[in-house]
Amino acid sequence: MKIRLNSAIYPLEAILNACYCFIDRAYIYLDTNCKKETINIFFKGKSRLSEKELSCLRGEFMNELLHCALRYRISKENKKVREYIVGRALYSASGLTEDSGLSGKKAEELDYKKDSLGIAIPWEKKYGKIRKNAKPKV
Repeated sequence: MKIRLNSAIYPLEAILNACYCFIDRAYIYLDTNCKKETINIFFKGKSRLSEKELSCLRGEFMNELLHCALRYRISKENKKVREYIVGRALYSASGLTEDSGLSGKKAEELDYKKDSLGIAIPWEKKYGKIRKNAKPKV
């Protein structure tokens, strides 16, 4: 089965994503012309497929392609918003305030060797030695 797609309508990323969804059912080959106006997709079923099954496979592929193209477009449009949200979350997790940068923090507050939460204390030092014959508390 061969499907010819217009590359102006479907971005290559969307085509590749849609093809990936079908690699468990078919061998897929991609080809383009020298001007890269159209992309040809060749399907060969991993098992013998009837005409009806090929038609269903084609319809499912076209639906998945539309889905991937829409997801790609929405992702592209929302890129700045996602970057802002992630940047804001990382900035908030750093503990810095907007008016004070790293220069406003004292050196001892940023010292990684200080263990204000007591996380770096070894288990044996914090809870004592582990006894080999000790019975677990129930």
